[in-house]
Amino acid sequence: MVLLAPSISALKTLLSVCERYAEAHGLRYNAKKSECLLFKAGTKSYDVPPITLVGTALEWVTSFKYLGHWVTATQTDNNDIERERRALSVRSNMLIRRFAKCSRDVKNTLFRAYCTSLYTCSLWVDYTQRTYSALRIQFNNAYRALLRLPRHCSASGMFAEARIDDFHAIIRKRIASLMCRVRGSANSLLRTVADRTDGLILKHWTKTQVLSTNRAQK
Repeated sequence: MVLLAPSISALKTLLSVCERYAEAHGLRYNAKKSECLLFKAGTKSYDVPPITLVGTALEWVTSFKYLGHWVTATQTDNNDIERERRALSVRSNMLIRRFAKCSRDVKNTLFRAYCTSLYTCSLWVDYTQRTYSALRIQFNNAYRALLRLPRHCSASGMFAEARIDDFHAIIRKRIASLMCRVRGSANSLLRTVADRTDGLILKHWTKTQVLSTNRAQK
């Protein structure tokens, strides 16, 4: 469970509601497994007072993993992209070791199943080009190694020949899918996000589509 609050006093109010509910229903929170994170605005420093849950002070952290996605105080996605790069490396190496003697069609099927998910990639908005490129290179090299293709063969050509979405196509489709689901939701909070034309997600989605169109034209 995650509590989001615009201020310390609001967070304390939410925590008190949780404490009363837990007491009324015979539940108990584990304060040692609970953490606090402050989303910072720029480089401004903050003097944050202690926050307690059932009488125990909570630890302040700069990042935490929620549903498999890394959330950071700076709201950047470098940590999560690196998490996915490492996971992709593990999955691809497993395929390369275990299925080296399989046919090309089998390898293509396995690659689609194990290496093209790129978990939560539709949420990546703020990241360095170095981190993003490292994941893209890992993705391309994983396919080359699995199919035993030359190291410097064309990435777009090998994926087009195999009829597999390349890295940029996967990112583009995931973002489009997210935006369709957000816009089609009846949830009032999601509708607020969908109706904002200046939102980071919509800007990133538009930028991704424009870049993909430019690549296709070239």
